[in-house]
Amino acid sequence: MSWPVGSLLFLALMFAGMPIAFAMALVGVVGTMSIIGVAPALSLLGQTFFDNGREYSLSVLPLFLMMGNFVVQSGIAGDLYQAAHAWLRHRKGGLAIATIFACGGFSSVCGSSMATAATMAKIALPSMRRYRYPDSLSTASIAAGGTLGILIPPSVILVFYGIMTQQDIGKLFLAGIIPGIIGILGYSLAVTISVRYRKLDLPVEPKLPLIERLKATRGVAGALVLFGFVMGGIYAGAFTATESAGMGAAGALLLTLLKRRLNLAETFRTLYETAKNTAMMFFVLFGALTFTNYVNLSGMTTDLQSALSGFSSPLAIIFIILAIYLLLGCVLESLSMITLTVPLFYPVVAAAGFDLIWFGIFVVVVTEISYITPPVGLNAFVLRSVVRNVSLRTIFSGLVPFVAIDFVRILLLIAFPVMALYLPSQM
Repeated sequence: MSWPVGSLLFLALMFAGMPIAFAMALVGVVGTMSIIGVAPALSLLGQTFFDNGREYSLSVLPLFLMMGNFVVQSGIAGDLYQAAHAWLRHRKGGLAIATIFACGGFSSVCGSSMATAATMAKIALPSMRRYRYPDSLSTASIAAGGTLGILIPPSVILVFYGIMTQQDIGKLFLAGIIPGIIGILGYSLAVTISVRYRKLDLPVEPKLPLIERLKATRGVAGALVLFGFVMGGIYAGAFTATESAGMGAAGALLLTLLKRRLNLAETFRTLYETAKNTAMMFFVLFGALTFTNYVNLSGMTTDLQSALSGFSSPLAIIFIILAIYLLLGCVLESLSMITLTVPLFYPVVAAAGFDLIWFGIFVVVVTEISYITPPVGLNAFVLRSVVRNVSLRTIFSGLVPFVAIDFVRILLLIAFPVMALYLPSQM
């Protein structure tokens, strides 16, 4: 079965409602059988599942998921929001900017965009409504801030990318820090632009004395210590990225215990969510690896590389890939998009001379846009499920300046790769 036929079959199965993990696995198995025969294909399938299932580096997934779930259970998101509010309450639009900073801080110990958006919606939205912030700005700041969860380490999406491309996960984590900080500042600028362009008359509060702001910051000490411990340990070489997942999970458990949030029912729910999400991600990963075997055997990667090699400029290749991601983001959610495309694109990008650590950050930043653009903007749908009296149209209309800022950030990342590569180069 040629790769165009296999690709059409995959799309037909996906749009028919088959989960993408099973669609990729089915097309991968059938396609591989048609090329090398039934017995070798089944042997390759078993070897793929068995070898990767025993892969030590995969233990990073459940451990980082557990870390994020325990952080959610600890209730630290509320502390982060209160601290950000204490420092920014005197600025017009300060509550929305505080939400962005709180999302960035929560992302640094959570690693999930949707969990960040859902958690911050319950904490920040009531305050913004109380101060008469329009729903479009309130929900947009939460949805956009939530996208930082897949970029600021530890990021589950970066773990996926590292496993599929055999890149150092620790370096990927470090590479996401500076673009993540730029994202926080850029989204804060988008809030300011929204407030001034729409001439919103938002209330402000008196500026707190420095001592009061410092007191409000004490509540986030646990999150800062946990982030510094995990990332500092990787940066200093005290432990590997895989080992840091275990250290982070243990630290998050200790943080939950110190905040007196470690009750039996919530802990069982946390462990259940971790197991469920781990199983889902393993199915997606193994389906993607099976599909990758078929793609390589069918010659699709070679044909794609030959087609793109006709462009004299490596930048042209990057902009074509960018356009493809933007189109796919309209119909696919982030994890599906990455597992489907990364095996196709990363050999082409490597052959064009680009650093694969940089490309991982590029892919994640582009993927962030799919979280906040219609029709499949997952963070918008998460907010819609949490806040039922706000329409999707209202949420998406408020997100326009945030999407514009993301495009600027992508252009900066292309123009200045050092944004992503400086910290890994110091590792």
